[in-house]
Amino acid sequence: MTSKESREPMSAGQGGRGLQRRQMLKLTGAAVATGTIAAAGGGAAQAEAKPRRGEKWDKTFLRSKKVDHQKVSFKNRLGIELVADLYSPQHRRGRSPALIVGHPFGGVKEQTSGLYAQRMAERGFVTLAFDASYNGESGGTPRHIASLETFVEDFSAAVDYLGTRRFVARDKIGVIGVCASGGFALSAAQIDPRLKAVATVSMYDMGRAYRDGLGYAPVRSEVNSFEERQLALAEAAEQRWAEFEGREVRYGGGDAVPLKPSQQAAADEFAEYYATPRGQHPRSHPLSLTSLGAITSFMPLAQIELTAPRPLLLIAGGNAHSRYYTEDAYAQAPEPKELHIVPGAGHVDLYDRVDLIPWDKLTGFFNEHL
Repeated sequence: MTSKESREPMSAGQGGRGLQRRQMLKLTGAAVATGTIAAAGGGAAQAEAKPRRGEKWDKTFLRSKKVDHQKVSFKNRLGIELVADLYSPQHRRGRSPALIVGHPFGGVKEQTSGLYAQRMAERGFVTLAFDASYNGESGGTPRHIASLETFVEDFSAAVDYLGTRRFVARDKIGVIGVCASGGFALSAAQIDPRLKAVATVSMYDMGRAYRDGLGYAPVRSEVNSFEERQLALAEAAEQRWAEFEGREVRYGGGDAVPLKPSQQAAADEFAEYYATPRGQHPRSHPLSLTSLGAITSFMPLAQIELTAPRPLLLIAGGNAHSRYYTEDAYAQAPEPKELHIVPGAGHVDLYDRVDLIPWDKLTGFFNEHL
């Protein structure tokens, strides 16, 4: 557990939301068993501001006095309406560089990505934190499913939106992807050259996580066997029949393959964020079991050479169970690239530990390249 002083304070009223702690811990453990979540932190204290009259502040972090906030919406290429929070520096002049911030798998814009967006707006960028399709306040049915191709498309849709704002310099749009969104952001950059600089934090390769049996640590003895992978896929396939016949939708990773020790430790780490007042939010929800089949085919590094010559900054915690995803991405990525390891930080620390998140590193990277 982290100290209260070193993590971003939650907003008033957050402690009473959601399921009871014990129920939520169990649910989140199952959700994390499907790879649902992740991120890392360090920075200065944040000034708190009360919501403006008529405005509901429903974030897990306090509102800053230094930036303006506006809820916006736009459609992606598939016609799904995305809902986002737009943050901008007060007293901004002219066209500004902009950043898109993607949330962890199963998360929402009111959590980690919103914290990053608000903090980077304090540092001079126009920022946009959006809910992925089928999740949060964004559109798309059925709800709480994972369509990774669509999640990648959402980043390009965010570029569409920002690049058509009068106050944004459309040739200076970058992206920060946290956890699974690190993989989605890299995938989007491979096919969308309008993303001029890419930073990932506590990146997760979701396809690999599912293929390896939710391999949260590079412990080969704990990576699922071929037979276990088949069992997990068979369970998800059977659930498709159940839901087609109108039975209850199942969420999380299923029960066919029990979690191994390193995987359970990661699930517990996630639960301490998502299942407690520290980070829980009523719209953050585990994704459907039937999503497993589609996720296993996702390979976010398949064309990573296409990010060149745009710069990459890959950030991970020194103690993060997911560190090897970032290191493998760095090894495969073209120049220019930089690997930044945060000493002493775990995976979920980089969600809200504002004393650990390398704000100056992020700011310097985007100031240089946007």
